Amino acid sequence: MVVNDPPNNGQSSGQAFAQKSMKQMTKAERRELQEKQRAAKAEKAAAAGAGGGGGKQNQKQQQQQQRPPTLKEMPSRKLSNAVPPTPGRIVRDGRDPAGLADDAAGRARGLRIFQHFDRTKPTSGKGNIHPAIVRLGLQFSQFKISGANARCIATLTAFKTVIQDYVTPPDSTLSRHLLTYLSPQINHLKAARPMSVTMGNAIRQLKLEISSTDIDLPEQDAKDALCQKIDNYIRDRIIIADEVIQDTAGKKIKDGDVVMTYARSSVVEKALLNAHAEGKQFSAIVVDSRPMFEGKRLLRVLSHAGIACTYSLLPSIGSLITETSLVFLGAHSLHSNGAVFSRAGTALVAMMAKAHNVPVVVCCETYKFSEGVVLDSFTRNELAPTGLFASEFPLSKPPSSRTLQNGPNLEILNPLYDLTPPTSITAVVTEVGIIPPNSISSIPLALGRQSV
Repeated sequence: MVVNDPPNNGQSSGQAFAQKSMKQMTKAERRELQEKQRAAKAEKAAAAGAGGGGGKQNQKQQQQQQRPPTLKEMPSRKLSNAVPPTPGRIVRDGRDPAGLADDAAGRARGLRIFQHFDRTKPTSGKGNIHPAIVRLGLQFSQFKISGANARCIATLTAFKTVIQDYVTPPDSTLSRHLLTYLSPQINHLKAARPMSVTMGNAIRQLKLEISSTDIDLPEQDAKDALCQKIDNYIRDRIIIADEVIQDTAGKKIKDGDVVMTYARSSVVEKALLNAHAEGKQFSAIVVDSRPMFEGKRLLRVLSHAGIACTYSLLPSIGSLITETSLVFLGAHSLHSNGAVFSRAGTALVAMMAKAHNVPVVVCCETYKFSEGVVLDSFTRNELAPTGLFASEFPLSKPPSSRTLQNGPNLEILNPLYDLTPPTSITAVVTEVGIIPPNSISSIPLALGRQSV
């Protein structure tokens, strides 16, 4: 009779565990299975080692690798890859700040919080860009054309050339294909410099006129009609609007007044010249600041016309505001909550005038109105050019050494605009009348259209 050997306890228990799924096992059974599997792995590692002592050492090392590190062991492991300290350097948590700075050499530097101010964007190169648009983009990027009105007029004039040179392809209509043709032209101007509110309003109006063009109209007649509508827009919304504003604002100036203005606004310049031409005796204080120094151009025009002028930089406004009887300011855009988006430094002049009970009058055309609400000048802004306007003393040094430029440890930040709250503004003079800041949202209704 043959007697079978008794089954191995480990094999029987392992087979029993294998017959059950993990969900059917209890916690004790799952723990027992894990311990047996770990012991089997340790035995294999011990058998592969050379000699008994080596096997025990390998088994101990493997067990240490399998178990999670304790809290006491974590700092030692973190410092195991630490950079050895060198004289003059402070090492914290195994990292060398100076070494990290050396590794980051050549990367883009600057305050990351202001990266959205960057005005330099690569052009996509998609589409057929008209030479007039290419030339205008270069002028915008180099700040050869500056100012909301000047940029809008230059843009519309360039689009007139684009429309006249446009040829409608076969099996298409001008009212549809011209809009597609203008899209890369507009994107090219946006890449050269962020688009102003005035340009956006004018382009939206132009697209509306193009989409409403009669498809049965001959192509040349349709293009002539569009160019005529562009001329009418420039005449009605800018030229005639400025004439109405300068007459209305000039009536606020009395004999003996001292009128303060900041930087340069074309409509403010026309208002002061018109008041002087009417025989009113007043003087002007032109406040200016870096980096554009636009007030110098206004100063030359006013002084050449015979107006007594005083020129000062922005830090000196505290000693000049007490002698001021009226403040005239321009605007880059006007928002529905009554806030004025204008050249950086305008808010300081307006708030200083309010603190001394000096009336603040903003001269602004209605085509600069934006139906959006802006609460600060940080969300959306633009950077002024650097280098040409940031010279330092003494002047005996060569110009190349007196010019500040961005460097590895230097970032020149020149925001172009700031936001003036409506509480610092007395009134806004437009071509539809004098409007208080809390009624700016009524401008679309005054122009005969519903606000969105």
